[in-house]
Amino acid sequence: MSKFFGGVRAVSGFDLEVSRGEMVGIIGPNGAGKTTLFNLITGFIRPTSGEIWFNGHQITGLRPFQIANRGISRTFQLVDLFKGMTVLENCMVPCYSKRGKSRIDKGKKPWEVALEYLEEVGLAGRAKELAGNLPFGELRLLDIARAMATEPEVLLLDEPFSGLDEDNALMLAAAVRRMHRRGQTMVIIEHRLRDLLQLVERVVAIVFGEKIAEGSASGIMNDPKVMSAYLGERGA
Repeated sequence: MSKFFGGVRAVSGFDLEVSRGEMVGIIGPNGAGKTTLFNLITGFIRPTSGEIWFNGHQITGLRPFQIANRGISRTFQLVDLFKGMTVLENCMVPCYSKRGKSRIDKGKKPWEVALEYLEEVGLAGRAKELAGNLPFGELRLLDIARAMATEPEVLLLDEPFSGLDEDNALMLAAAVRRMHRRGQTMVIIEHRLRDLLQLVERVVAIVFGEKIAEGSASGIMNDPKVMSAYLGERGA
């Protein structure tokens, strides 16, 4: 898959296959094309060339809500929530999505489902607080809870640890591990490599939109191309 913005090569010849239940990390310097990759997968932009397949069906060119209804949900680098609504109300909104309604249809109340996801990320105690009053780290946790409430088959997390203090980071890591143990498929973009490498099984490194390395979390940072990308030629 490739994406060009005029003469700018954002993603170039990128390929990736993720298996059900896998947790994959994507790393790369600023401007490497990581978020563009998520935007392509979730239909916010269309690729210049290439195809995106999910569960045996091509989803290239579908709109974001259609892709979410198929089972791919995401978070964003820049968190934009309903700040005039409570934390609980924010998390209830995706419970009415096509996939989120599955649990409501089985007898659960929307607020009960939303509260479960808030508990997952440690925000149950803030349920009645206006979202606009939350600090940035907790807003990020709420964004993750909302994405989870769509009942996704694949969850894409864009820098989930960004802005989190140590306590919230530990809470988030524990929630990610719980989701993974239940079989949740996840792809995680992250700059905080220490947090990421403790979670994922496989890591893909991209630079200038190209995949330069792929391997285990324990071995990826010893790859000469990755070391060069992060540390420069001397570090390599």
